[in-house]
Amino acid sequence: MPTNTNLKTQTNLETNIEEIRRQTCYSDDLIIRKVRVGADSYPIKIALLYFDALSDEQLIYQFILEPLMQESVSMEGRQQSELPELMMDSILAVGQISKFDSLDSAVQSLMKGCVVVIVDGYTEGFIIPMAGWEQRAVAEPTNQTVIRGPKEAFTENIHVNIALIRRIVKSPNLVMKSRTIGTMSQTNVSVMYMEGLADKDVYEEVFRRLDSIEIDAVLESGYIEEFIQDETFTIFPTIINTERPDAIAASLLEGRVAILIDGTPHVLLVPSLFVQFFQAAEDYYHRADISTIIRGLRYFALFIATLVPALYIAITTYHQEMIPTQLLISLAAQREGVPFPAFVEAIIMEATYEILREAGVRMPRAVGQAVSIVGTLVIGQAAVEAGIISASMIIVVSITAISSYVIPEFDMSIAVRISRFFFMGLAAAFGMFGIFIGIVAILLHLTSLRSFGVPYMSPVGPFNFGDQKDVILRVTQRKMNKRPSMFGKLNPFRQPNPRRWKRT
Repeated sequence: MPTNTNLKTQTNLETNIEEIRRQTCYSDDLIIRKVRVGADSYPIKIALLYFDALSDEQLIYQFILEPLMQESVSMEGRQQSELPELMMDSILAVGQISKFDSLDSAVQSLMKGCVVVIVDGYTEGFIIPMAGWEQRAVAEPTNQTVIRGPKEAFTENIHVNIALIRRIVKSPNLVMKSRTIGTMSQTNVSVMYMEGLADKDVYEEVFRRLDSIEIDAVLESGYIEEFIQDETFTIFPTIINTERPDAIAASLLEGRVAILIDGTPHVLLVPSLFVQFFQAAEDYYHRADISTIIRGLRYFALFIATLVPALYIAITTYHQEMIPTQLLISLAAQREGVPFPAFVEAIIMEATYEILREAGVRMPRAVGQAVSIVGTLVIGQAAVEAGIISASMIIVVSITAISSYVIPEFDMSIAVRISRFFFMGLAAAFGMFGIFIGIVAILLHLTSLRSFGVPYMSPVGPFNFGDQKDVILRVTQRKMNKRPSMFGKLNPFRQPNPRRWKRT
């Protein structure tokens, strides 16, 4: 494998071309186009190098080759050192152009879709961005859909994603800083924040963690997330990811920091709080009362998805006196022929559901959904008729599975599903006492977490009364005139003087 040798550009054109070919392992898709320009008495040899699949050949011909071949460049009466400036100022019809004097820089630029222009007799060449690979167009979000709101989602192209954010936030204070991570993949990673809103300590900590990453390739935002997260041994996500530009724009205006990775439509957002995983972009597009009701429904679904199976196990196993007589008789009749205790029933059904869910995701899209739905119905009905599982357990597992999908963020939904098994085990061993112990343990764990130095459970723990306007309740836009105190310390006011419309 060729290694970087930090070779300087030579004056001999063929020597430079051969070294670039050697560093690219003599790949067949490296295109080398040689042209002669200038007067016949003093022709100048120029070589254009680019990768076939990465650069747009039509743009290369229109903005580089055609101007070069139509221009009569004569060096008679000129100094040879004037040619680079002449090409940059008068010949090459491109917006972005830079010089290079190292062949290693030329090879790295080739891998990014740039065109490398080398002139015979000169130790400097030109790098011209001409990326032209096929890419997915901007489409609707696939995971974070809304009924009311923008229908645009991020793509795999980081430049498109940056443009989507800048189109929403048209402020000169929106700063973008880039990094290249991955010795092999050379992945572009950009950090965006609002100057004057974002805490300097936070975005400098983001840069420090990004610069400390040593890996050969970054293929998705999950690679970066694992390297920069505060806590490793936790099932709860401490960095949120989204595919919605409007959600990123709103968070930037609160003082958070966004991390964009080339090649993935998911953008990371830091710091991230627990309550943020239960907020959706659509909450701010509906009226405040409607959004509050929907948000309260999400927290109720969190309770169901986490604790209902455990409560069923604890009550039916240890605390039958808590069940009304008629319901207790009905449950006893259902479980008369079931050979397993409630805990084993729940484990069997929960594991079966997780298998069917995973199979539905991995199978071809045309049959995956049908298999997961039909499989659940058939297996559940057959298990009840065979006397292996009680009908009441089917109801409990079904409502629990549905409730887990009410949570807007998929990463938090996974954490809830894992914690469900933890509570089921405690309920089977200790009843209601075990559930209360589990709740205390989970709360202690959550309060110990940090996301880039910010307490994970804020503004609930530590409690901040002023920030309760956007936790479970969502007050009107007029009353949300201040940014969250954890982020907007530099400029706390959104609306310095909110006005009310008065009826005349």
